[in-house]
Amino acid sequence: MKALGTPVLLGIPFDGHSSYLRGAGESPAKIREALHCSAANEWTENGIDLGAAGIYDDAGDLSLSEQNAFPMIEDGVKRLLDEGKRPVSLGGDHSITFPLVKAFSRNYPELTIFHFDAHPDLYDEFEGNRSSHACPFARIMESGLAKRLVQIGIRTINGHQRQQARRFGVDITEMDALPAFEKLKAAGPIYISFDIDVLDPAFAPGVSHREPGGMSVREALAHLHAISGEIVGADIVEYNPVQDLCGLTATVAAKVLKEILGKMITG
Repeated sequence: MKALGTPVLLGIPFDGHSSYLRGAGESPAKIREALHCSAANEWTENGIDLGAAGIYDDAGDLSLSEQNAFPMIEDGVKRLLDEGKRPVSLGGDHSITFPLVKAFSRNYPELTIFHFDAHPDLYDEFEGNRSSHACPFARIMESGLAKRLVQIGIRTINGHQRQQARRFGVDITEMDALPAFEKLKAAGPIYISFDIDVLDPAFAPGVSHREPGGMSVREALAHLHAISGEIVGADIVEYNPVQDLCGLTATVAAKVLKEILGKMITG
């Protein structure tokens, strides 16, 4: 089996396709700050010391223009993939997942996506915008960029998005049907897309679209720890520092990041 490359952080400071509130573009620096905060150590729950030299890299933030953000994101991730790295992107609104996965699909055509979210993000278009953060998984699936899409924690699905899910063969586990540990296994490459609003706003108030009735942090971590397979990349999106309380959501996002990195490193 081919050795998997080093995980590398990449900031995607873009919220140009947010439909309600801007602010998610400010999140990469806040997540990094929380990750390195001396209030906690850098060990993951599965025993990885993220403070060890060279265990993961950080490529900084992409410099983006709102008009050309998607091709710039795709090119930036492609460069890291060509270097043999495994990018973990810090967003940003959820629209960025489309160009991210587009880059990944060039190297990993048989991609399985595990998507954690309150929303399925399967609209064909939203408020006239086919690039909206409410649409990335419609764009991904209609473009054939993933062989399998598994969505966990959904609790806002409407009739149109149910039709879209059937059209694309999406495997959805709604919030009231959790846990879904058995679905988080895949043969072949895995990509994780983690929208912070999959969590109940009691645990993560710093999001643009608060949706009560979500996961606890422990439930989310248990599902991340249950993933079995080769994780080639990930994104953490929709953290909005403008909406945060006392940096609580930044701390939660950093915890999610730590555990994703731990899973990637241990395999």
